Amino acid sequence: MPIPAPRFLLPAALLFLAACSEQKKAPAETAETAAPAPPPRPDTTVAATPPATPPATPARPDTAYVHDVAAYLAGQSVSKSSDLQPLAAHPTWQAFATDAEKSWTSYHATRTTKIEQWAATELDSVRTASPSVFYPFSGPDLLNVVTMFPNSSTYVLVGLEPVGSVPRRATLSNHRLFPALKASLWSVLNFSFFRTNDMAVDLKSVELDGALPLIMLFAARTGHQIQEVRYVQLSTEGQLTAADSTVIRRPGPKVIPGVELTMLSPAGKEQKVQYFSADISDWKMGTNKEAVVQYVAGLGPLATYVKSATYLMHKPYFSKIRNLILARSNYLLQDDSGIAMKYIPAADWRFTYYGTYKRPINLFAKHYQPELTRVYTDTTTRPRPLPFGTGYNWRQNDSNLLLARRKTTL
Repeated sequence: MPIPAPRFLLPAALLFLAACSEQKKAPAETAETAAPAPPPRPDTTVAATPPATPPATPARPDTAYVHDVAAYLAGQSVSKSSDLQPLAAHPTWQAFATDAEKSWTSYHATRTTKIEQWAATELDSVRTASPSVFYPFSGPDLLNVVTMFPNSSTYVLVGLEPVGSVPRRATLSNHRLFPALKASLWSVLNFSFFRTNDMAVDLKSVELDGALPLIMLFAARTGHQIQEVRYVQLSTEGQLTAADSTVIRRPGPKVIPGVELTMLSPAGKEQKVQYFSADISDWKMGTNKEAVVQYVAGLGPLATYVKSATYLMHKPYFSKIRNLILARSNYLLQDDSGIAMKYIPAADWRFTYYGTYKRPINLFAKHYQPELTRVYTDTTTRPRPLPFGTGYNWRQNDSNLLLARRKTTL
């Protein structure tokens, strides 16, 4: 009897918002207010298990296999010669794929199309001048950054989630995989951000061990062809070097583990996605000589994108990453959870405001910015429309974005 197909998209009213990608606190800092109890989650009951599959075999390093795994996780067809064809032929995966296609079709119609149309106009010159995009506090969210900046050559993502690995065949044949994927994607597909703690629990239950599987899934669902996946690390000098799986699973205190995907865009352009698992608070970066800062500073002028960042850069002990962004970015696109306005020198930047600014959700109420209220209510400088929702105030008419352009480019 096949497993009932889970639904990705649920009514918005079910969610009480919570934080994602929270970094570790400085030793003297008290803990953040606890997140509210999670909302009812989609039913992940499994009715049956799939038939026995051949013994697990190591993943082949060739291009076709890596992309087939991404497609399989995304509910898309694998290649005709793929070793995953027997798994993709099973009714469990077929039901999952049918449901995933409906959910992604709805997502693209309600969000992707709106973002693409808005960004094509509002970010046209920004995209052209942004070969490298930095997305701190991102977790595995390749989805939003490539939608905003589809033509960049390099995307650098940083989050607390472990790097993870290409899923083994035993994981791909696990009947619990599909409900876990569905539950992990639930909030990002509905509300544009991850509920990180829930995601970690869901994925760990089926041995999806970090950010990489979801990054691969997002690459497939945004029309990219994965060419290569390789493990990397940052030295204390900020140098990017190859790494092995041992380093990725158990990095030393001075090593920043990461992964690099090489992929082709829908237009055939080669692009690289780098994800680093790192705590980028000031005190933690002191243990690895600011490896992330050193590496990102060497990429050249940046466009920085910040969304749903739990207001960490409002705090004094995230000064190093905040200063990096302000020193090395020609463009900064963020919601109000990014860098507090008091830290952005108006003499150096031109600001364009979008959407609506309201008080932060209760969890982050202390990060209210009166200066943003003044700007958004000033009738002489009306903000521009924002036709989609983003961030913690995720409803379309409640969301905000700020585009800051450096007056003198680097």
